[in-house]
Amino acid sequence: MTALLDQLRSAPRSVFSRIPGVSGDDDEPRRPLPVSGMLAAAWTLGVGLAVLTTLTLVGWIAAPRGALGPGLPGVFRTAAQLWLAAHHAGFAIPGGRVGLLPVGLMVLPALLLYRGGLWMARDADLRLRLPARLPKGTPKDVANARRRAQLVLVAQAGISLAAPYALLAGGIALVARNDITQPFIGEAVLSHFVLAFLAGSLAVARTIGPWRVMLKLLPERVRSLVVGTAVALTIMLTAGLALVLGAIVVNFGKITELSGVLAPELVGGLLLALVQALYLLNTVIWGMAYITGPGFAIGTGTLVAPTGVHLGTVPTLPILGALPDAGPMSPWMMSVLAIPFAAGAVAGVAVARIAPSPSYEVAPLWGFLCGLVTGLSAGFLAALSGGPLGGARLSAVGPSAWEVTLSVTLEVGVAAGISAGIANWWLISRRRVALADKVGTAAAPVRKAGAVIAKVAGRVGFAEQVEPKPLPGHWMDATECETQPIPVIRADWTDEHDAATHETLAQRRPEEPAKPDPPRPPRRDIVDESDDKGGKVIYLDPYAWDRD
Repeated sequence: MTALLDQLRSAPRSVFSRIPGVSGDDDEPRRPLPVSGMLAAAWTLGVGLAVLTTLTLVGWIAAPRGALGPGLPGVFRTAAQLWLAAHHAGFAIPGGRVGLLPVGLMVLPALLLYRGGLWMARDADLRLRLPARLPKGTPKDVANARRRAQLVLVAQAGISLAAPYALLAGGIALVARNDITQPFIGEAVLSHFVLAFLAGSLAVARTIGPWRVMLKLLPERVRSLVVGTAVALTIMLTAGLALVLGAIVVNFGKITELSGVLAPELVGGLLLALVQALYLLNTVIWGMAYITGPGFAIGTGTLVAPTGVHLGTVPTLPILGALPDAGPMSPWMMSVLAIPFAAGAVAGVAVARIAPSPSYEVAPLWGFLCGLVTGLSAGFLAALSGGPLGGARLSAVGPSAWEVTLSVTLEVGVAAGISAGIANWWLISRRRVALADKVGTAAAPVRKAGAVIAKVAGRVGFAEQVEPKPLPGHWMDATECETQPIPVIRADWTDEHDAATHETLAQRRPEEPAKPDPPRPPRRDIVDESDDKGGKVIYLDPYAWDRD
């Protein structure tokens, strides 16, 4: 159907582009966003009702005397009720109400709304509606402004799809009324609006970029909480699915026996199998409630939990044959209570890795907040999977929403807080070590060059001789003795107090007379001619020749 709409929309453009002088696809104005949203909403409702009407018609042909109503109007009215049930809108019946609706049936309108949102994004060309002028500032400010503009655009697109979709759902709720079932119009409008808004916003955000880019539209701290919650819920739902599949395998004989009691024909058997497959997601959520502790009920006064099982008369649905027998449970079944704590530990690590906190005290709080968001989400799923199935004894079927919320919040929150604190401390320590190594590696050449320069300057005499600075005060001072080491007394140590005493004594002592200078040695260049050393020295007179 989407491809047909694309061909109808693009056919006039392909024809006009062949005519000279006529603009092509790039110059053609796009439809307004509300118009595209209205067309997508009408297409989704039309395709969904066509699918459910076909299935209902097959069931009416297989059992024409059934409870589908007289003739084709009854078939269409039943299909409309199924469409409302696919959005989890309840019904009022004589003596009670029906709220236990299959969660798996919501997959059909969700997929159709997602496809309709993608078509709406292409038809209105939302990418051209992004602001071309962004505020000046740092690159981070520009990125934040662009992200806010994209979030506003996604919200506008979601409302453009959800508003007409909810109005059309109100009309369907009026058409689906009969003497037995009375749809709640308020629930129908609200459920259609919420589902259309979520699916349409997700589809429009997907057109901006891949899935990673979609998460980057959220702030870092919000993104960490979303990822941590998704991780914890995925682990617990996977454990619930494994628990349900294991129970089906173990009790497959009971399920086969209940199917034989109903004895459906070929078409009836196929429809029964389809109904049980649609309720499979409900049982998976019940399995999650089981491993978290509160368990679930199959009627008033019943309980299926790890601590024990208390059952009464259950509806004749073959998949309910997988329920355990009444009585105390095996002690090893208590080990499933460790799964929420493990999920919280993994979620806490995810929160710390995406948005580490600069302080050690804040990280555990964000981990516990992730547990709180996970608990609220699990409580919403518990409320979605359960509900009344008439009046009297079946007025309470499924897990208790507030009990699941409280249990998951405490179990996941405590484990996530501890793991987030440890992971945040490890990440901060690792970053400090990496930063210190990086700074040390960068400063190593500078230190080596400084050492070489100092060595060369010391050799040529340019380096100043650094003398050790004397310690302030006296080493016997009591207050300074506690904060600095006691110096070693050397031979040339001068006591300050003793120096003052010597100075006083030197002033009283008389001055000593100055000692005479030692005699100087005789000069060898002066000769005494009268001294002949007792005839041992012969003196030669250089002027004797002139005397003769």
